[in-house]
Amino acid sequence: MIRTDTTLIVGAGANREIEMPDGPDLLSKIAGGFEFERLDSEVKSRDLVNFSILFQRVAGELDMTYDELVAGAMAIRDATLVSTSIDAILEQYGHDPAVLAAGKLAIVYYTLQGESKSTMAVEPRASGELPLRGTDNWLFQLGQLIVKGVPRARAEEAFEKLSIVCFNYDRAIEHYLPWVVQRAFGMTIDEANELVANRLRIVHPYGVVGRLPWQGDEEYGAVWGDTDPDNIVRLSKRIYTASQRANSRQFQSYLRSEMSRGKRLGFLGFGFDPMNVAMLFDQLEHDNPDMLVSLVDISPTQQKAILRLIYRLTGIEDESRITLENMKASELLRDYGRFLES
Repeated sequence: MIRTDTTLIVGAGANREIEMPDGPDLLSKIAGGFEFERLDSEVKSRDLVNFSILFQRVAGELDMTYDELVAGAMAIRDATLVSTSIDAILEQYGHDPAVLAAGKLAIVYYTLQGESKSTMAVEPRASGELPLRGTDNWLFQLGQLIVKGVPRARAEEAFEKLSIVCFNYDRAIEHYLPWVVQRAFGMTIDEANELVANRLRIVHPYGVVGRLPWQGDEEYGAVWGDTDPDNIVRLSKRIYTASQRANSRQFQSYLRSEMSRGKRLGFLGFGFDPMNVAMLFDQLEHDNPDMLVSLVDISPTQQKAILRLIYRLTGIEDESRITLENMKASELLRDYGRFLES
């Protein structure tokens, strides 16, 4: 059980552990799917054909023409040559409705496709298992930290000290944790879904590709890994740019609350991209939080740069409050589990 107020910031790097697309993967897939100059050739991908069909189907719903959506898609494809993320491209093209529409549709399309292809199943494959097999992933380690030592009669307290800020578009956290709760406390999955729905505090700064069925929002709902949702336009409108979030007082208040709640901040696969950093640390009001940071394959120079950035943004002067480890997110949660539980 996590006993001290803790906010976990989850970045795209954590997705590698559960075989979901990370930031570069998503950008690469979008670039390939938007090669519309190949549409009339023999060298074209299935995704490209699917996007052509999709754009024809939804153009009217978006008050655009098919050609406008194609132009927006090709602008994104061109921008991928000099960009590091689809989030950055949509921020750059915030003035262009066609680019925003095409990009957000692609995010929903590829994220749901990623869910369907991941090792995370809709349900456990066998009795006594979890939908994601194995323990060598951060979701298992997190689930274990949440429920460990919590009596069944106080199960609703398991999430009391935890907040999550997740920069990924998928629903892996929301999909996985009810099964952990179900296994830990001997509940039905419906009871576990209700507990997580009522107790889990999670923020998706750039939005999320739909609500899961148990979250009770059919209009903006999508089952795990639904690769052809009828409501894809509505789902795409729940994807946001940094500027759109900055202009939302409700969102800013929510993010500020969850960031400032944590006396401990844990960064899991978070790459410290400047745009994401600005969104987070502008909302940090807690003095001198303890910080745990996991980054994989980071050079000593990059480590120094990130530490300097953290010191500057947080005002932390005591170096012992910041721990930066060159390890996977699952390893950080496992090896620092006693600290996080204390």
